Amino acid sequence: MAEQPCLGAPASPAHPNPRTHPRDKWSKKMDFLLSVIGFAVDLGNVWRFPYICYQNGGAWWSPCCAPHPTGAFLIPYTLMAVFGGVPLFYMELALGQFHRTGAIPIWKRICPIFKGIGFAICIIGLYVSFYYNTIIAWALYYFYSSFSGTLPWASCDNTWNTPDCTNYFGKSNVTWTNFSRSPAEEFYTRKVLEIQKSGGLHDIGGIRWQLLLCLFLIFAIVYFSLWKGVKTSGKVVWVTATLPYVVLLILLIRGATLPGAWRGVVFYLRPDWGKLLSTAVWVDAAAQIFFSLGPGFGVLLALASYNHFHNNCYRDALVTSAVNCLTSFLSGFVIFTVLGYMAEMRDVEVEDVARDKGPSLLFITYPEAIANMMGSTFFAIIFFLMMITLGLDSTFGGLEAVITAVMDEYPQVLAGRRELFVLGLITVCFLGSLSTLTYGGAYVVKLLEEFGAGCSILAVVLLETIAVSWFYGIQRFSHDVKAMLGFTPGLFWKLCWVAISPALLAFIVISSLLDQPPLTLFDYQYPEWSISVGFLIGASSFICIPLYTVYKLVWTPGSIKQRLAVCIRPEKTTRAPQAEGVGMAPVL
Repeated sequence: MAEQPCLGAPASPAHPNPRTHPRDKWSKKMDFLLSVIGFAVDLGNVWRFPYICYQNGGAWWSPCCAPHPTGAFLIPYTLMAVFGGVPLFYMELALGQFHRTGAIPIWKRICPIFKGIGFAICIIGLYVSFYYNTIIAWALYYFYSSFSGTLPWASCDNTWNTPDCTNYFGKSNVTWTNFSRSPAEEFYTRKVLEIQKSGGLHDIGGIRWQLLLCLFLIFAIVYFSLWKGVKTSGKVVWVTATLPYVVLLILLIRGATLPGAWRGVVFYLRPDWGKLLSTAVWVDAAAQIFFSLGPGFGVLLALASYNHFHNNCYRDALVTSAVNCLTSFLSGFVIFTVLGYMAEMRDVEVEDVARDKGPSLLFITYPEAIANMMGSTFFAIIFFLMMITLGLDSTFGGLEAVITAVMDEYPQVLAGRRELFVLGLITVCFLGSLSTLTYGGAYVVKLLEEFGAGCSILAVVLLETIAVSWFYGIQRFSHDVKAMLGFTPGLFWKLCWVAISPALLAFIVISSLLDQPPLTLFDYQYPEWSISVGFLIGASSFICIPLYTVYKLVWTPGSIKQRLAVCIRPEKTTRAPQAEGVGMAPVL
């Protein structure tokens, strides 16, 4: 159902109730755009997108068959972006800008029974902060280690290396086997992580004090960027959101001049049309675009809530989502030119270069190539500086979503106490990250990455889309957009919001739940009990939605039918003369 005819057509709810403290606004339009781009363009654009291309282009190659190129993946990726990711990106920006409140209280103005979505979003945001900032801490460790004449992962002559360490660059007659380990891999696993001191999730060992210090510095930067609100974070993103593009351009030019770079580019672009018949390719493409653009994390709601009411969020959605997708495409060239170079040096196929999915591409494969370039120290410094800034932008957005949601939900308690609340939140995130700093911390990071924000966030986005399009009503939402922009969304957007995007999300969620491949990291196979723990982590956030639904129905007076009618009806509001002439006050 696209509407609730029985509810009539009450005036569209808009701004939150008047506050003692006026709501902040972005100082400049570019502050907002760079913040959104900084959130959407994150480490996943540099590692997840190229790896999924890599995975869908040759993961199953064997000597008896030809390698599969990846170009066909870009077709489902583009289609999923047009019909799924961008429409939901636009929807969240419009919702945040119109209602001007965070992910928890906004549901009073949309469909109160779905308020549990806001709490689920905040819990997912905490889970992400527990592992994502640890990855940035790894990058900071590499950044510090790069300030040396010879990069520490350039040779096998270090105390942490094993007899399996094989350095094939600049040498002839070197045989690369399944047991061979590059100096970069051993630096990452045995020096940075010291994972050899852990027996697995049942024995993660003690905390690496070096990583603890790195994480403390990261959270200190995050705190002083967020403590004053968008006035400070909007200035920081001028550096953190733009610097990665300068570095990507430098790395692309350098990568294009490497021997064998063309092999990686051909592997990246040449389509294999047979791959389009594989369901897995479409699931991967859809999941990538939704995770990349980030609807459902509450970040777009929070950032847009600080906009002026008549800001053109439609244009912002198109521009920022296009920048995000083009950045992923550009990152593919940066990564694949280097993969082609490494394949040339190892005398293997491109698809045989990288072993593991995820951060390993950034902490093993790319550093290994950098270590053997002329000017390796310079390229290592700028590469890991880029990773740090990419990660910080997304952390700013993710935590701002939690801050805005909670402070808007409890203004009587938290108004005027933002600095203390942010300090408390950062402390919780830091303490929650401690398990990821142990010798077996990489195993914890992988578990949280897979389950903390996997199917749960996709299910949250699905329910959010249904709540807005079917319960709040697509006509009412379109009326809200017209009030801000002066025009109604076209038929394409309405069809996507009502049917196409929810169908794509349901397809991904069901496919992901039905197809659960074994979880591995390096040579470690995750035990069954850890998978059960992972499902509990995922369920712990999503369970907020049915729990709040039951709570709302129980505490609302009246018959079951009356309760249901009240719980799915937005709170009635009427216009009151306020800033910009669009303020709202509740009907008493």
